[in-house]
Amino acid sequence: MSAETPACQLLQRQDADYRGWLWVAPPRDAWLEQGQGSVVSADHGVLQAWRECGRVAVSPFDDAALEPPGAVLFWPKAHALGEWWLLWLCANLPAGTRLQLVGENQGGIKRVLKVLAALGLGCRKLDSARRCMLFETRLDRVGIDPDAAWTTFEAEGLTLASHPGVFGHGKLDEGTRLLLGELERHLPGPERVREVLDMGCGDGILAAWLARRGHAVTAVDVNGFAVEATRRTLAANGLAGQVLVGDVYSALAGRRFAAIISNPPFHQERSIDYGPAGRLIREAPVHLQPDGELWLVANAFLPYPDLLESAFGGFQIVADDRRFRVYRAVTGAR
Repeated sequence: MSAETPACQLLQRQDADYRGWLWVAPPRDAWLEQGQGSVVSADHGVLQAWRECGRVAVSPFDDAALEPPGAVLFWPKAHALGEWWLLWLCANLPAGTRLQLVGENQGGIKRVLKVLAALGLGCRKLDSARRCMLFETRLDRVGIDPDAAWTTFEAEGLTLASHPGVFGHGKLDEGTRLLLGELERHLPGPERVREVLDMGCGDGILAAWLARRGHAVTAVDVNGFAVEATRRTLAANGLAGQVLVGDVYSALAGRRFAAIISNPPFHQERSIDYGPAGRLIREAPVHLQPDGELWLVANAFLPYPDLLESAFGGFQIVADDRRFRVYRAVTGAR
């Protein structure tokens, strides 16, 4: 089987014996998923794909003892997230374990050289092709706790937990700010408690804001870092809510809500990907109670009106500041 992604194509041409190795934060690629070794990833979709192939797949938040002969770290677009993964590997794998680091040139793989040097880890270049580069080092204890990457910031009177790789890292997104203003005006307050779903919860700002208003909140994200951030955000503010990891509605077992609220993602690394947002919209009526509401904020250029019209038979543009639009659609609008 041929590798599908450029980084995996570079790895496939190596003469290294990768049997038993640990693949760290990889992309979706059937060559990997049906090959050798195990995976650690914060992406629920990646973990599910590996498990469906009968492979060992763990989250960095699982309590798992790992002693592979080597590991390959796929360097992410978010440089700070790559640094976190490197620190996590140094803290969780035995000193001396071989580590290869691979990534696309446009994704900043060359920065790895400075990061490794700052940690006192040697490095050598193994190969380059497909606009990617491959480096190798050996892990060692570096005396830096990966948990130091967790930070907090204040927004909307709430304390928010933040981690590299989570949407809105360290700041409140302007689209979310616009959405919160409209929810303040239009969504029922604490006098009417409702079951509400925060889809794509990120750092938990929407979930915490809704819980503070007295709603019964469920929050979902495919990103394990976002799930952990939302749990920490709710705890930091003394708020209750259920937080689940899942791919769009996969973790909800047919549950229905009075409102679904989201600032949905449309990027997968550097590529535009409408898939998750499309599923969010198309399947929303099935997960809404009668007269249930879907609230979305999105960049104004995104083609969501056609999806909303098809799924709901109608919708409103509640706010539009030329950069972002807030949409509202109600079940039974046909």
